[in-house]
Amino acid sequence: MMLHIPGVLSPAEVLHLREQLDAAGWANGALTAGSQAAHSKRNLQLSPDHPAFAELSGQVRTALERHPLFIAAALPAHILPPMFNYYQGGGTYGNHVDNTVQQDRFTRQTVRTDVSTTVFLSDPDDYQGGELVVEDTYGTHEVKLAAGDAIVYPSTSLHRVEPVTQGRRLAAFLWTQSLVRDAWQRSMLFELDMTILKLRQQLGDSAEVLKLTHHYHNLLRQWGEP
Repeated sequence: MMLHIPGVLSPAEVLHLREQLDAAGWANGALTAGSQAAHSKRNLQLSPDHPAFAELSGQVRTALERHPLFIAAALPAHILPPMFNYYQGGGTYGNHVDNTVQQDRFTRQTVRTDVSTTVFLSDPDDYQGGELVVEDTYGTHEVKLAAGDAIVYPSTSLHRVEPVTQGRRLAAFLWTQSLVRDAWQRSMLFELDMTILKLRQQLGDSAEVLKLTHHYHNLLRQWGEP
């Protein structure tokens, strides 16, 4: 399931992040890629050792944690600290799959990457190219969203960032270990959750709506992991 989440960051939050990132030092993004992906990764990233990293990363994480659509879609058990990348002058990242297991740089906890998220910090008019392209069983999807919007998709997906031929593309990106490992099960739970919300608006907490809610939580108990 791919999900567009609008307005994760407000315009003021985007502006603050961009101002702080403009003043930060950037490192070669290939340094954080695996041996295979490093050959096709041509971008810059904010070093996690930078003094501003923890604060800026925390702002993005807090914004996601307060957004009900992100919580409903990702069902997070652990959210890795968001990172930041920067593409310009032909910068690109070829087809790759994200590393399955990563370590939280603050807690040193080992985390399985189930859900990938990109939060766009540049508006589409700020740059040419730079589409996030995700390939799954339903085809190929190009994503280029407004600043402050996010895209959520399974980390198992093959994906790439097309070359940025003009301007610059700033974004935050992160991974989440979900309570529900299986992407199809997460998708079904999300659809059921959204249906329950719509029915509650129409019918209130009727016996039928409560029954569906009962099934949702029991499915989450059956499929969820601590």
